[in-house]
Order: sequence, then structure tokens, then C-alpha cells
Amino acid sequence: MSITLEVFLQQLASNPAFFIIVLLTIGVILVNGWTDAPNAIATCVSTRAIGPRNAIIMATVFNFFGVLVMTMINATVAQTIYNMVDFGGNSRNALIALCASLFAIVTWATAAWAFGIPTSESHALIAGISGAAIALQGGFSGINGEQWMKVIYGLFMSTLLGLGFGFISAWLIQLICKGLDRRRTIPMFRKAQILGGAAMAFMHGAQDGQKFMGVFMLGIFLANGQTGVTRFTIPIWLMLLCSVVMALGTSIGGYRIIKTVGMDMVKLEMYQGFAADLAGAACLLISSLFGIPVSTTHTKTTAIMGVGAAKRISSINWGVVREMAAAWILTFPGCGLVGFLMAYIFVKLF
Repeated sequence: MSITLEVFLQQLASNPAFFIIVLLTIGVILVNGWTDAPNAIATCVSTRAIGPRNAIIMATVFNFFGVLVMTMINATVAQTIYNMVDFGGNSRNALIALCASLFAIVTWATAAWAFGIPTSESHALIAGISGAAIALQGGFSGINGEQWMKVIYGLFMSTLLGLGFGFISAWLIQLICKGLDRRRTIPMFRKAQILGGAAMAFMHGAQDGQKFMGVFMLGIFLANGQTGVTRFTIPIWLMLLCSVVMALGTSIGGYRIIKTVGMDMVKLEMYQGFAADLAGAACLLISSLFGIPVSTTHTKTTAIMGVGAAKRISSINWGVVREMAAAWILTFPGCGLVGFLMAYIFVKLF
């Protein structure tokens, strides 16, 4: 099942509830670009391989192609997010609960950005809609355990593959380039890192774009009173809308996250930045092909840690790592609780 742009615009003009859910979903995508997309280009900006303005333009282009190409190849990440929760048969209450969860996600992400902490919008999204579903159903019957297990797999997968691939990539580059004049390798790694940043931006669109389009489609169907839809086709116009809004978010508030991820955690050289981008993009590609939703932030930062560890463990700023780890650990219960409370209050009020 799908929806055409003409029908979408007609419903947007005639259905106030539909208008609100679209506005909130766009807000969540904007915040994702604001807080998550900068991770994709953090390393190539921090090592000065490319300037911030050009990096944002590059991220805009490759985010779009990531959303478009990967969704056409394999849209199972979007299907997983869509089927993760069950808001029940009452489409009105389900729509209210979804609105509450989206509001909770925006609130959580904005607070994290204010402190410059690169939290995962993927984890916030999953926690927020899960908390809202639990509130609406009065228990865990609103959670699809089979789909939720993919999130757990993704959490361990992104950690282990990010660290492992980052370590191996940096070690291999050091081994291959051993004995070379480092100054002569700088132009090569500058170009390689720009390509690595483009690959990360592409895979960010492939992963996170699909997650938010899954929620977008859920909101569209609920606003039209359709609670039984389990399979759908994502229209190209929605892919375009998602990528443009995500890119706009990146241009608004990306530099604070770029600084935390690319500069504060590990002091990277160009070859290390390339190794981190290569490792992160490979991990995201594998996860997307298997339909496992993983966090772009989590994957990129663990890849950077792996790269730092390949040089020496002491090169990692463990203070920054602890702050990010605390944010990741708190996101599931914290944003889940906010989503639960918001849904409970919204359903009572409206």
C-alpha cells in the first residue's frame, strides 16, 4: 500500500489531525538531521579534509541518494520500525499516542543537543514510540517482541563491528603505509576521506531515512483510520521530502556535534578519519542489507574509538566516551518514560 503526492496534499489541507502528525514527523526528521547527520561528516571536517559548508552540501546530496537507493534495494528497516509497536484498533487514540511519542523524541533530542551530547535519534525514536504503545495498551502487549529483538541485535552489532572494523581499518592502513613519507600521503588521504564522508552520509540516509519514513507511513495510515496495514511501498516524493528536511537540520545545528565526535573524543589524523568513515559505512551497509535498525551515532563513535585504540588506548578521551555512553544508556528508559507519560496525558486530555 502507498499514497500519492496528490492524495497526500489533499488530505493535508482537509484533515487537521493529519496536518499535525505530518508537522510533528517533519520536526523529528529535522532534529535527526540537526543531531545525527553531523556524525557522518564529523571526521572529514575535523581533520580539515573538507570545509563545513561543502561537507553539509555533500551530506545533503548523499543523504538523498542513500534514502532513495537503499529504500529501492531493501526497505526492511522501515518495515521493522513500522511493525515494532501495536497502537491497537482505535485509530484516533493511536494517532494521539503517536503524536505524543514524536513530541517526546523532539524534546529529548533538543535537550541532548543543548548539552552537545551526540545521542542516538534511532534509539530515541524506538524508545518513544514503544513507551507510547505501552501507555496506550496498558502493558507490553503493545510491543512486537520479534521486531524489538532486531534493535537489541543492532545495538551489539553496531558496537562490536564499529570497534572491530575501526581497529582493523586503521591497523591495515598503518601496515600498508609503513615506511612512506607521511607528508606525501596527505593529498591521497584527503581525497579518500572526502569519499569516506560521502559514504557515511549515504549510509546515514539509508539507515535513518528509512526509520523515519516508517513512522511517517504509520502516521499517514492512522490519520486515515487504517490500523491494519502491515506492508507498504514508500513513494519517491516522501524519500525526497525526508532527505531535504534532514539536510536542513544538518545545516542548522551540526557543528556542536561535529566538534564532540570528530575533535574531542579522539584527535584524528587524516588516515584515521578515513579508517573511521570506512569502518562506520561498512557496518551500516551490513546492517541495512539485513534489515537491522542500528544507530548511526553509535556506529560512528565506536568506529572512531576502534581507530584510536589501534594507535594507543590512551589516545581516547574517556571522559567524552563516558558522557556519550551515559546518554546512550539513559535514552531507552528516559525517552521511553517521556513517551509513556506524554501518551498517557495526551489520550486523557484529547
